[in-house]
Amino acid sequence: MKDDFKKRIDFLLEIDKIKQIFRRTKLFDQSRVENDAEHSWHLAMMAITFADYANENVDLLRVIKMVLIHDIVEIDAGDYIVYTNKGNEKKQKEVEGANRIFNILPKELAAELLELWFEFEKNETADANFANAIDRLEPIMQNYYSKGEAWIKHNIKADQIRKVNKKIEKGSKKLWEYTLSLVDETVEKGYIKNE
Repeated sequence: MKDDFKKRIDFLLEIDKIKQIFRRTKLFDQSRVENDAEHSWHLAMMAITFADYANENVDLLRVIKMVLIHDIVEIDAGDYIVYTNKGNEKKQKEVEGANRIFNILPKELAAELLELWFEFEKNETADANFANAIDRLEPIMQNYYSKGEAWIKHNIKADQIRKVNKKIEKGSKKLWEYTLSLVDETVEKGYIKNE
């Protein structure tokens, strides 16, 4: 096998581990918690479904690539809840994971995926803004459909949810309006409190 080809196979074998990284939120049917591979696939479908609602024109292929690779780093870093107070630790572990895992690939492809991953993390381009918006929306929808289960378990209040997820608005004003309606309705139904 050529070295270039073998590196690609090694990468695919390594990222299979993402199927074993379990998140805090449950599937919409509430049958079990979601894993990172399912989350990434669902975000790719959300990108296709909601692309027309991005604030700016986006390169859909780039967005799909971003959401498919954004959590690969959790193979090394683990899954942190978005409301964590361990932001610096999370960031350090994720950067280390990105450098290790993507560099399994041949140099050019590794550089492309690392660049996309860092672009997603910086959240400064239209593509990254939209990718981040749908990344934040999916667990909010899951919490809404599970009557706030993960939010209740981790003692998360509506004000926290609004503050931490405000970046959704950078990617899509329409998705941000929808987010606020879900959070407000969850409060109205008594599942979570505002403060």
